[in-house]
Amino acid sequence: MTIIEPVKPLKASAAFLDRDGVINKEVNYCHKISEFELVEGIVDVLLSLQKKFTHLIVVTNQAGIGRGYYSEQQFQTLTQWMTAHLRSLGITVTHVYFCPHHLSGIPPFNIECECRKPKPGMIMSALEKYNIDPAASVLIGDKVSDLQAAMAANLSQAWLVGTGHPVGQADIEVSDHYFPTMSDLEHFLNEGYVSEIQGR
Repeated sequence: MTIIEPVKPLKASAAFLDRDGVINKEVNYCHKISEFELVEGIVDVLLSLQKKFTHLIVVTNQAGIGRGYYSEQQFQTLTQWMTAHLRSLGITVTHVYFCPHHLSGIPPFNIECECRKPKPGMIMSALEKYNIDPAASVLIGDKVSDLQAAMAANLSQAWLVGTGHPVGQADIEVSDHYFPTMSDLEHFLNEGYVSEIQGR
């Protein structure tokens, strides 16, 4: 009798993105549609990423929930609006992962969790849920904690952008690539960077 081995599904790839300072302009504890403004050039970057990766996945710390500045429902309302707005521009976000925890927050959010970046919990959840190959995936963030989460999840590359929090030389040295503007990142994406992704 011939035993036929089941076909294993091919692994997907993903571009993981922080939200505040990467997708939208940095606003302290942004939670209202009226406060949400796309970073200049991010639409073109997302369209390019979408051509090169199976998934676009957002991973965002949202300590404002844990601190009681806004509710989880307010966050979800903004998220639904954001993903619908991006969809109207031809961009599909597969999933938005968020961490509401902070040790100085209010119960039940004041816990030591595994999802708040620089820990890799949100990324690891996505890798499992969507059968993503970390060696074929990248992360784009505006803080070292984003990059550290990518490294902890064994993503191929961790890219830093200068469109959010202030960036110092020490921050740049942690990244695989630094892009002061989204235009710089867009140019890089059009230069065949995929050949560089060979694993960390």
